Amino acid sequence: MNTSISSSRRALLAGVATLAAGLLLWQGQVFSMGSAEKAVALPPPALDQPAGMAKTDTAIFAGGCFWGVQGVFQHVRGVTRAVSGYAGGTAQTAQYEMVSNGDTEHAESVQVTYDPSQVSYGTLLQIFFSVAHDPTQLNRQGPDHGTQYRSAIFPTSDEQRRIAEAYIAQLGAAGAFPAPIVTRIEKDSGFYPAEDYHQDFMTENPSYPYIVINDLPKVENLRQMFPARYREQPVLVKKSG
Repeated sequence: MNTSISSSRRALLAGVATLAAGLLLWQGQVFSMGSAEKAVALPPPALDQPAGMAKTDTAIFAGGCFWGVQGVFQHVRGVTRAVSGYAGGTAQTAQYEMVSNGDTEHAESVQVTYDPSQVSYGTLLQIFFSVAHDPTQLNRQGPDHGTQYRSAIFPTSDEQRRIAEAYIAQLGAAGAFPAPIVTRIEKDSGFYPAEDYHQDFMTENPSYPYIVINDLPKVENLRQMFPARYREQPVLVKKSG
């Protein structure tokens, strides 16, 4: 009797294991639909920000889900802070549940605070276009679809706007991508930090399937393609402890 129960239990466990494996395979296929964006080796901008005397400046980039974009810039030397949030809409609609509907004009974005004496705005643009996202995908990135996942830059100064416009024109003229760049340069109408649980998401959830498939490869591409710009320890929004 005990042997019979054990055999049945083993059969049941085997069936559960098979089902679980099938579910994991299905989950991986769902999360990888569209696959991680491929990195592209790009030349630096011909027009860039002079080093100057400033010790801090900010830039705002939108390139799909902010988890991955934040994770990339958190590993860039010279970046002192990278915050996930919303740009393009109003303060009243800067909430994840509302932005996810795709009708708030917001884009999931990352506000990057950096030291211009260590990393230039042009270099941040180069990383943004090269490894952080695919600028040829219109209103989508990987498995995510909607205007909230659009490729956009929100210059915080006239100088940043000139550099961004010139770089997009430079890449377009060089045929750097197999398809046209669809990145929009939009007015900086305000940046609104995302909810606390979205901050440092890649670092806090390194085994989450979406992160493993779509975002960790971006950080690895940063390490390989920009070794002098890569920092091993990310600069996090939340204070340790």
